[in-house]
Amino acid sequence: METVKAKILGRDYALSCSAEEQATLEAAVSHVSQLAGRIQSTGKVAGNEKIAVMAAIQIAAELLVMKSPQGPLGDLSVGDFKRKIDDMNAMLDSVDVA
Repeated sequence: METVKAKILGRDYALSCSAEEQATLEAAVSHVSQLAGRIQSTGKVAGNEKIAVMAAIQIAAELLVMKSPQGPLGDLSVGDFKRKIDDMNAMLDSVDVA
């Protein structure tokens, strides 16, 4: 297992993943961090929890666009998505909040 260290909205996180997933996880951390930073910089949303929820909604919207029948992920089954979500939940459960 590899450890990816992340800093999002001033908080440090240590995320565990397999070596094969490390680059993807680092890209995801970068995407979340940049998006949360942009939301925070607008000054319209106060509090890290609300910023995180807004970022999650925006990322979910991006995913839904990708999943639409016209999108590049349109051919994935519900089972494939469920497995991916389960994998993400397992990864989040393994996070050490510093």
